[in-house]
Amino acid sequence: MATNATYTISGMTCGGCAGKVTDQVKQIPGILDVDVDVDLAAGAITLTSENDISDASVQQAVEKAGYKMASA
Repeated sequence: MATNATYTISGMTCGGCAGKVTDQVKQIPGILDVDVDVDLAAGAITLTSENDISDASVQQAVEKAGYKMASA
């Protein structure tokens, strides 16, 4: 059964930023889909996965893209 989780990412301000984060998060095993909502105030990313994904693995992917995870 697929699960969804939404995270707030600080520093995403454009489509290029969203693309970087998406590329990294898609590499997490079990991720089925990534939906990114970017605006100038805050960005949100919603992940759909086969099973629960650890916050730590998402945080690591976000940081590898050059951004910070503000909340889960």
